[in-house]
Amino acid sequence: MSVVEIPSAIENREFSLIELERKLKPLGYTIGGDWDYDSAFFDYKIDDNGAYQYLRVPIFAVKGEIGSRGAIVRLGRPFLLAHEYRRGLDDQVMGYNALMNQFSEPQDKDAEVEPKYVSIGKSLVKELEATLLF
Repeated sequence: MSVVEIPSAIENREFSLIELERKLKPLGYTIGGDWDYDSAFFDYKIDDNGAYQYLRVPIFAVKGEIGSRGAIVRLGRPFLLAHEYRRGLDDQVMGYNALMNQFSEPQDKDAEVEPKYVSIGKSLVKELEATLLF
């Protein structure tokens, strides 16, 4: 299983983006670098054990644009994913090749999510619900 969806009570709820950032950043979430004006993800890195294990929460602009003042966003269904990164980059001699390869694509951007991370992801979603809904 390369992506594991986790149904949640936060789905389809709307928040101001600034409010979400204020509540989620202290928990360890960051807005992923792959955002655009209509959608983005709040990412929580669970582990880095040869593959980055993430809980990802999609957000969609409802009013305004992501990155603009006063933006209102709707939350999507949280999901787990893994990105297996290329091994051996740190072992290369610093030089042109190492400099260029440090920004390489993941070896497998849809790596398998290990079962142990599913229970961790469910716990993180419960924490999200408690933080955002109560």
